[in-house]
Amino acid sequence: MKNLKNIAWFKELSKNDLGIAGGKGCNLGEMFNARFPIPPGFVVTASAFKHFLEETKLNKKIYPILNKIEIQETAALEKTAKEIQELILDQEMPEDIKNDIIYSYENMDVSSELFNAVNSSALSKSALNIIKAGREIPFVAVRSSATAEDLPEASFAGQQETYLNIKGKDNLIRAVQRCWASLFTARAIYYRTKNNFPHEKVLIAVVIQKMVDSDSAGVIFTINPTTNNQNEIVIEGAFGLGESVVGGQVTPDHYVVNKDTLQIKEKKINLQMWAYKRDEFLRRTVQKELTPLKGKEQKVSDDLIVKLADLARRIERHYQKPQDIEFAIENNKPYIVQARAVTTEKKIGNVKKHTAINAQEILSGLGASPGIGTGMVKLVHSIEDLDKIKKGDILVTKMTNPDYVVSMQKAAAIVTDEGGLTAHAAIVSREMGIPCVVGTIDATVKLKENDFVTVDGTNGKVYKGKVEGVAAVEKKEYEFRETKTKIYMNLGEPEMIDNYKNLHFDGIGLMRLEFVIASQIGEHPLYLLKIGQQDRYINGLYKAIKKVASTINPKPLVVRFSDFKTNEYRDLKGGEEFEPHEDNPMLGWRGVSRYVSPEFIEAFKLELEAIKKVREEYKNVHVMLPFVRNVEEVKKVLEIMKENGLEKAEDFEIYLMAEVPSFSFLARDFAELDISGCSIGSNDLTQGVLCVDRDSAMLGKMNYFDERNPAVTLAMRRIIQNFIEKGKKVSICGQAPSQYKEIVEFLLKNHVTSISVNPDVVDKVRFDVSELEKGGV
Repeated sequence: MKNLKNIAWFKELSKNDLGIAGGKGCNLGEMFNARFPIPPGFVVTASAFKHFLEETKLNKKIYPILNKIEIQETAALEKTAKEIQELILDQEMPEDIKNDIIYSYENMDVSSELFNAVNSSALSKSALNIIKAGREIPFVAVRSSATAEDLPEASFAGQQETYLNIKGKDNLIRAVQRCWASLFTARAIYYRTKNNFPHEKVLIAVVIQKMVDSDSAGVIFTINPTTNNQNEIVIEGAFGLGESVVGGQVTPDHYVVNKDTLQIKEKKINLQMWAYKRDEFLRRTVQKELTPLKGKEQKVSDDLIVKLADLARRIERHYQKPQDIEFAIENNKPYIVQARAVTTEKKIGNVKKHTAINAQEILSGLGASPGIGTGMVKLVHSIEDLDKIKKGDILVTKMTNPDYVVSMQKAAAIVTDEGGLTAHAAIVSREMGIPCVVGTIDATVKLKENDFVTVDGTNGKVYKGKVEGVAAVEKKEYEFRETKTKIYMNLGEPEMIDNYKNLHFDGIGLMRLEFVIASQIGEHPLYLLKIGQQDRYINGLYKAIKKVASTINPKPLVVRFSDFKTNEYRDLKGGEEFEPHEDNPMLGWRGVSRYVSPEFIEAFKLELEAIKKVREEYKNVHVMLPFVRNVEEVKKVLEIMKENGLEKAEDFEIYLMAEVPSFSFLARDFAELDISGCSIGSNDLTQGVLCVDRDSAMLGKMNYFDERNPAVTLAMRRIIQNFIEKGKKVSICGQAPSQYKEIVEFLLKNHVTSISVNPDVVDKVRFDVSELEKGGV
């Protein structure tokens, strides 16, 4: 690659290059090379900025001014910051830096292989120009990346600028210069001074990254930022570009996911009135109104919530510390556009939720930063109002904004109409240890100037007057009980078995392979076959399955063969070559229909090889066939398995997933096959029986998706009865028994053999089953 001292491409960077590329830049390089879904790009290095300051002699003017400034004088700080920024913007960028930026930008859409060939003289520049001629120059995001940014001990979140949907070399050069100037905003100067970072030692790089034209976007925390619960992932998303979430300009949807199981624990859908979108004609970002119907929709589907949570969990494991991540979704494909360490974990400690305070509640929102603050309300309608904030006041505003940081430092608590837990201002509140409640909708209307209030940042409440006395709520513990019905556990991530091995489960009723394939292998099996590297696939599955089998041996482990849909397989490396486009992949080429098709059978054989390899060492491994539609395909796949050395035996069980409505109608026919039994997948079965998209926010709010619906329980009853009559085992591994005790009772009354549930409810469900069995159910 061309040796440009002013430029570094993502593939050249790692997390150790903070001084070259700043916090954002080095982390993007690290993740790009770790094969996370990072849009391509490059960095205008910190040395280029230093070169600019020295060439223009601005360093001689700027730093003496900064060393004399008094940061507590808000008006003076704002004035000085503006003067310094104007000095930077008025200077002409040195030609060598400008040319390097333009050259790299114009080659962003050329593959790295071709680009390397040109710069190593293996391909002529004229050939490169021919290739470029047929390609549009891209829209890019231009992001500031300070060299002290996102250090483990301090968060510089939101202090420098980001410019989105930039197109054209002149616009790009101007955006880079504006990013340089943003190193000297009032809030950035204040923060560096407050945290004892010498101004002259903090430089700025600029990330130039291909723009994701996002349908929805937002932020992820791999630790609950309010409570410090390490077992929760918090995702906040909105339609359009993520700047509305990051900047606290809208109240995003709020999702909480169990980190271990990737089960969605909580969803709060908020009304969104507008979104940032790209205007192709104007070549810039514009604010577009959303219809009320659109604004009420769930912003990120359940499927994508789980994918994002899995991505976030993998990034956390890569860095080995909690992460604050920005994401964007385009055409149902998630991208990561930023990641940094969470900096507030030690500061806020382990916070417990509390019961409601016995006082008059004025309004509620999301608890963004824990703690209790009491004081006089000061309404801030614009930046001009910030001067009236005195120490101990309650800062109330429509939306928190990083520009408010100086006044936030003085406040006893902060309350906003809009914004979410992962807005930058909320991060700063936690950094400062100031209670904060966001997304109240109408705090600026209900609260009046000089009202005396108490703000509960843990529970997201605002009360009239001064209130004290908060009692903790403890998690209920369940004593171990023996049960006649086997209590199995669902498992998605093999590494998590070490955390669960001491739970009171009788075996693994469902081990999914999708997480292993996506997270640890990352390549399409047919692609690996094509390049002769199929052993990578076999060994990846072997190691993951063996890890679980060896840990729980001799307890049984039921491994479900892969059940990716076409859109998910396409996301794997090499997948686009082998996967057709399907308008409705949920009902498309998946499960057993893949295994029996000539196009996929060789890939299925790799899974069979992995199972055989594990069973040479551990005989507690059994298998399950997913998304079974008809009897004939099961007969075919059983024959394929037999031809490849796997058939039902006394020590090897084969199960079918009962998750398609046809399975219920033909339950007797399925039960007569040479199989060990079935496991009811209540999620897909409910979706199919009721024709309800379980990702639909509207239908979800109207409670259409409900496993307790009589049509669903009738389908389950038919399956259970027919299999029990044929002496076959029947289990369930969907969400229903984890969520509803009445479903557990229904299953026991119909004599299921076992119930497989998520790890976090194993003890609860075992207790419930014990109580029901003791009562004669």
